[in-house]
Amino acid sequence: MINIQYQQRIESTLSMVPVGAVVSYGQLADLAGLPGKARLIAKYLKSSETQINWHRVIRSDGKIAFPENSEQANDQRRRLLSEGVLVTNNRVRMASFQWQPDMYTLLEKLRY
Repeated sequence: MINIQYQQRIESTLSMVPVGAVVSYGQLADLAGLPGKARLIAKYLKSSETQINWHRVIRSDGKIAFPENSEQANDQRRRLLSEGVLVTNNRVRMASFQWQPDMYTLLEKLRY
Protein backbone atom coordinates (compact mmCIF):
# COMPACT_ATOMS: atom_id res chain seq x y z
CA MET A 1 0.00 0.00 0.00
CA ILE A 2 1.25 3.46 -0.92
CA ASN A 3 1.32 6.32 1.56
CA ILE A 4 -1.82 8.51 1.26
CA GLN A 5 0.33 11.63 0.95
CA TYR A 6 2.15 10.07 -2.02
CA GLN A 7 -1.19 9.14 -3.59
CA GLN A 8 -2.40 12.71 -3.31
CA ARG A 9 0.81 14.09 -4.82
CA ILE A 10 0.66 11.66 -7.74
CA GLU A 11 -3.01 12.31 -8.48
CA SER A 12 -2.68 16.08 -8.10
CA THR A 13 0.32 16.23 -10.40
CA LEU A 14 -1.17 13.87 -12.97
CA SER A 15 -4.38 15.93 -13.05
CA MET A 16 -2.32 18.88 -14.32
CA VAL A 17 -0.98 17.10 -17.39
CA PRO A 18 -2.91 18.73 -20.24
CA VAL A 19 -4.80 17.05 -23.04
CA GLY A 20 -2.39 16.25 -25.86
CA ALA A 21 0.66 15.83 -23.61
CA VAL A 22 2.41 12.92 -21.93
CA VAL A 23 4.83 12.45 -19.04
CA SER A 24 7.21 9.64 -18.23
CA TYR A 25 6.95 7.73 -14.98
CA GLY A 26 10.18 9.34 -13.79
CA GLN A 27 9.11 12.84 -14.76
CA LEU A 28 5.81 12.38 -12.94
CA ALA A 29 7.70 11.18 -9.86
CA ASP A 30 10.02 14.20 -9.99
CA LEU A 31 7.18 16.68 -10.47
CA ALA A 32 5.22 15.05 -7.63
CA GLY A 33 8.16 15.60 -5.29
CA LEU A 34 9.09 11.92 -5.33
CA PRO A 35 12.42 11.86 -7.18
CA GLY A 36 13.72 8.41 -8.02
CA LYS A 37 10.31 6.82 -7.48
CA ALA A 38 9.29 6.00 -11.08
CA ARG A 39 8.53 2.41 -10.12
CA LEU A 40 6.33 3.62 -7.28
CA ILE A 41 4.35 5.65 -9.82
CA ALA A 42 3.94 2.57 -12.04
CA LYS A 43 2.92 0.44 -9.08
CA TYR A 44 0.38 2.99 -7.92
CA LEU A 45 -1.17 3.46 -11.35
CA LYS A 46 -1.37 -0.30 -11.83
CA SER A 47 -3.05 -0.97 -8.50
CA SER A 48 -5.10 2.20 -8.21
CA GLU A 49 -8.76 2.56 -8.93
CA THR A 50 -8.13 6.15 -9.97
CA GLN A 51 -8.53 6.84 -13.63
CA ILE A 52 -7.11 10.38 -13.65
CA ASN A 53 -5.23 10.67 -16.93
CA TRP A 54 -3.35 7.38 -16.44
CA HIS A 55 -3.06 7.07 -20.21
CA ARG A 56 -0.80 10.15 -20.33
CA VAL A 57 2.00 8.31 -18.50
CA ILE A 58 4.49 6.41 -20.66
CA ARG A 59 8.07 5.18 -20.47
CA SER A 60 10.88 7.71 -20.75
CA ASP A 61 11.79 6.37 -24.19
CA GLY A 62 8.25 7.17 -25.36
CA LYS A 63 7.02 3.59 -25.46
CA ILE A 64 3.71 2.49 -24.04
CA ALA A 65 4.62 0.26 -21.11
CA PHE A 66 1.95 -2.37 -21.77
CA PRO A 67 2.68 -5.27 -24.12
CA GLU A 68 1.95 -4.36 -27.73
CA ASN A 69 -1.60 -5.23 -28.81
CA SER A 70 -2.70 -5.96 -25.25
CA GLU A 71 -6.07 -4.58 -24.18
CA GLN A 72 -4.36 -1.96 -22.00
CA ALA A 73 -1.96 -0.85 -24.75
CA ASN A 74 -4.79 -0.57 -27.26
CA ASP A 75 -6.88 1.44 -24.76
CA GLN A 76 -3.96 3.77 -23.99
CA ARG A 77 -3.14 4.24 -27.66
CA ARG A 78 -6.80 4.96 -28.47
CA ARG A 79 -7.06 7.53 -25.65
CA LEU A 80 -3.83 9.27 -26.66
CA LEU A 81 -4.84 9.40 -30.33
CA SER A 82 -8.21 10.89 -29.36
CA GLU A 83 -6.29 13.71 -27.63
CA GLY A 84 -4.11 14.39 -30.67
CA VAL A 85 -1.01 12.52 -29.45
CA LEU A 86 0.56 10.66 -32.36
CA VAL A 87 1.38 7.04 -31.48
CA THR A 88 3.52 5.15 -34.00
CA ASN A 89 4.66 1.57 -33.37
CA ASN A 90 3.45 1.80 -29.76
CA ARG A 91 5.67 4.87 -29.22
CA VAL A 92 5.13 8.60 -28.69
CA ARG A 93 7.72 11.12 -29.84
CA MET A 94 8.67 12.68 -26.51
CA ALA A 95 10.27 15.72 -28.14
CA SER A 96 6.86 16.63 -29.57
CA PHE A 97 4.42 15.59 -26.85
CA GLN A 98 6.21 15.57 -23.48
CA TRP A 99 4.65 17.98 -21.00
CA GLN A 100 6.94 20.83 -20.06
CA PRO A 101 5.22 22.74 -17.25
CA ASP A 102 5.75 26.47 -17.19
CA MET A 103 7.58 28.25 -14.37
CA TYR A 104 4.36 29.26 -12.59
CA THR A 105 3.18 25.65 -12.48
CA LEU A 106 6.56 24.48 -11.22
CA LEU A 107 6.82 27.10 -8.49
CA GLU A 108 3.23 27.48 -7.37
CA LYS A 109 1.06 24.51 -8.33
CA LEU A 110 3.65 21.75 -7.88
CA ARG A 111 4.98 22.92 -4.53
CA TYR A 112 5.08 19.90 -2.20
